[in-house]
Amino acid sequence: MDSQGSMKGAELEAGGPSPPQPTQGLAKGDESEQPGLGPEPTAPQQCLEEEEALIEFHRSYRELFQFFCNNTTIHGAIRLVCSKHNRMKTAFWAVLWLCAFGMMYWQFGLLFGEYFSHPVSLSINLDSDKLVFPAVTVCTLNPSRYKEIKEQLRELDRITEQTLFDLYKYNASSTLLAGARGRRDLEETLLHPLQRIPVSPGPGRARSAASSLKDNNPQVDRKDWRIGFQLCNQDKSDCFYQTSSSGVDAVREWYRFHYINILARLADTSPSLEEEALGNFIFTCRFNQAPCTQANYSHFHHPIYGNCYTFNNKNDSSLWMSSMPGIHNGLSLTLRTEQNDYIPLLSTVTGARVTVHGQDEPAFMDDGGFNLRPGVETSISMRKEALHRLGGDYGDCTQDGSDVPVQNLYPSKYTQQVCIHSCFQESMVENCGCAYIFYPRPKGVEFCDYRNHSAWGYCYYKLQGAFSSDSLGCFNKCRKPCSVTNYKLSAGYSRWPSVASQDWIFQMLSLQNNYTINNKRNGVAKLNIFFKELNYKTNSESPSVTMVTLLSNLGSQWSLWFGSSVLSVVEMAELIFDLLVITFLLLLRRLRSRYWSPGRGAGPAREAACTPARFCPHPASPDLAAPPPAYATLSACPPPPGWACAPGQP
Repeated sequence: MDSQGSMKGAELEAGGPSPPQPTQGLAKGDESEQPGLGPEPTAPQQCLEEEEALIEFHRSYRELFQFFCNNTTIHGAIRLVCSKHNRMKTAFWAVLWLCAFGMMYWQFGLLFGEYFSHPVSLSINLDSDKLVFPAVTVCTLNPSRYKEIKEQLRELDRITEQTLFDLYKYNASSTLLAGARGRRDLEETLLHPLQRIPVSPGPGRARSAASSLKDNNPQVDRKDWRIGFQLCNQDKSDCFYQTSSSGVDAVREWYRFHYINILARLADTSPSLEEEALGNFIFTCRFNQAPCTQANYSHFHHPIYGNCYTFNNKNDSSLWMSSMPGIHNGLSLTLRTEQNDYIPLLSTVTGARVTVHGQDEPAFMDDGGFNLRPGVETSISMRKEALHRLGGDYGDCTQDGSDVPVQNLYPSKYTQQVCIHSCFQESMVENCGCAYIFYPRPKGVEFCDYRNHSAWGYCYYKLQGAFSSDSLGCFNKCRKPCSVTNYKLSAGYSRWPSVASQDWIFQMLSLQNNYTINNKRNGVAKLNIFFKELNYKTNSESPSVTMVTLLSNLGSQWSLWFGSSVLSVVEMAELIFDLLVITFLLLLRRLRSRYWSPGRGAGPAREAACTPARFCPHPASPDLAAPPPAYATLSACPPPPGWACAPGQP
């Protein structure tokens, strides 16, 4: 039979193209060569070609990694597959690849750490333009006597003179002893008299038992005595002495404490003054060679620095502009420094006090002011500097103070000094029940006076100590403003007027301003304030590492260690996703094989009969109506090109 088939095949080959020959092994239902064994045979059934699915996944981790290493654009990954027959090279490239991967992500960590630390860069710009002249505040440096409280101040002076005589045997006036009252009367007049306070003796120093607080005869000229006054709380359960190692400082502090109490009794903090006119303190005023007018200044009174005048304030009709630098293009003032009917125990210096600030900022004479010397021309040159900070994550600053938990008590914009003083005033109102007279008071709160608040002095000095040690938290609450304008000042001094010109200058001042004083040079001072140059410096902060910079640095590190691009990152993400999916499918298959019964998987088994490995289809169960297959039908199905039957098929 085989020989006949061979001959027929030869004849067909010689005659022309032959029809497809039946394979050696035929599947069930194929055409039978033996006649009479069944119905008409049908065409042979080929293995079903796998259809392309929408989403396909690899069947194992090994297949996934082999596909990734063969097709990825990351350098070095192909070496893991090409050198698979050499285990040493495979291990070498695997370690090298992992080390490069680790180094790259270590650099990534550094870059992300730098980005989230929000560093800033400072850029300096130098510009030149017409500048707005700043506000200038000048004070007399000594408070004047109010006519409303002149009698109370005169009584305080009498008590002070008697106290100085008792403590230091100082005779302030020839009529003091004739009309002086006893020490006992003085203690009844003032609630907090100035006293001698003994100091605890050190080792080896013996003190007499007769020395006590009741002894009023000894003078304060020994090291075992100090000067101060006693302050107690409301119920007198806690007291302390406010003392000083210097007798001058102790007397001034004691006088200042009583002066504040007397000043707080005034209904208006800016009462009418005997010397309120501008010409009584400022002889001449010129700006850009033009005389000043009353619309160019405003007046207020400081409890310690006396009458103050602010030039070029924001409330003025028009602000001064500087279009030229130099001493002749600024503000020039001639001041009277004569102290007539002033309070000598509040200020021990002669001259005037001046400060330069912005138009919308208050004048803090204690913080930024400096003194002018009589008989001297002081020339102050300015240079403007602006600073713009970054807020938010880049710095702890505030734009307008609206996010600061402190109420602004000043009628001005937010500054750190405004916030700190307002914070201290809030603490005074909260703890002492009254407002300190040096700072603006909130609505509905009165200033501190020991007639109405007997323990306010005790409370104030306790708060002052807590404020100095930052126990109140004011310095933490009050953040810096994001935009600040400063004026850098430099001063020069010269004698004014000169010896050759003093006669005619004093003669003109006496005729025009009623200037009469014995020692003429100690009663006048001159002040010049001007811009040194119109160039101003602007310091601006900007982010050092932006998102663009971060992505550029990340790309540079990725290219350095792997020589790839953004698409390689997508490949890595795809690899991670495939790993997760394969892990999920393997777990799902294990659960199905463990908990599902064998009879419930017939349908899915049929669908999975032809796999990517090209399994030949077989029915899930034999058809009982059909005859059993012959051995010839169990032979392997000839795969077409590119096909493969499943391993294990006979």
